[in-house]
Amino acid sequence: MSGSAGYDRHITIFSDQGRLYQVGAYTAPVRRRSTITFHAGKYAFKAITAANITSVGVRGKDCAVVLTQKKVPVRPASAAIHARTSSLSPLRFSYVFKLSPSVGCVMTGSIADARASVMRAQGEAAEFRYKYGYEMPCDVLAKRIANISQVYTQRAYMRPLGVATTLVSLDSEFGPQLYKCDPAGYYVGYKATASGPKTQEALNFLEKKLKNRDCAEGDWKDVVELGISTLSQVLSVDFKKNELEIGIVGGPRADGQAGTDSEFRVLTEDEIDERLQAIADKD
Repeated sequence: MSGSAGYDRHITIFSDQGRLYQVGAYTAPVRRRSTITFHAGKYAFKAITAANITSVGVRGKDCAVVLTQKKVPVRPASAAIHARTSSLSPLRFSYVFKLSPSVGCVMTGSIADARASVMRAQGEAAEFRYKYGYEMPCDVLAKRIANISQVYTQRAYMRPLGVATTLVSLDSEFGPQLYKCDPAGYYVGYKATASGPKTQEALNFLEKKLKNRDCAEGDWKDVVELGISTLSQVLSVDFKKNELEIGIVGGPRADGQAGTDSEFRVLTEDEIDERLQAIADKD
């Protein structure tokens, strides 16, 4: 037991408020000389906001979309280092990933943890496909990711990954799917959701737009434009085509032919620019 706090501060033991220090955004009061000071630790959830990137997921009638800011780290001032980094591909800093042909995701938080989590999820999806002969459903994959994350909270030597995972898929039985998993092992389906430092502002905006609706109205273009408008509104930014990453299921075909594609794909910069122009024309 901690003499000053009056309870055990081990990171894998629940605090007096029912939270785990390792994963919960918790601030514990400690009395010292009749004053109360507050000590805050570095938690997995704080790593999500520390990346300073906000992501949004929106489910439509026939599609589901994930969007995030595209940020490439500032290049160093040194001429020698600049020469080595000038040819870096923005794909190295992408937060949108394809987990299986039918499931994609956007990761919010530490990029290193995001890549580790994505590799594990891709392996789980591939193993499921090999074992059962069909693609792993989005809800099953979300549950598996959440279960793995929860195990990380049980042992002090296992660090929870500081990322939130938002998955989308177009299910043949249930239609568009949107799930979000957090570092504590909690997952749930949404009509629309957000992650990052502007989560609450984005949720407030989306709640007004989707009030009394089961999903976003319109085709994939309208759903993408809603996602872009959400990020633009909460961040007070007029985005350019190279400042956004957008993943979609039920969107336009990659080969340019008519119809929609049930597989997950990332929109090109030209496709993003078309949606930005459409938003500008409406305004």
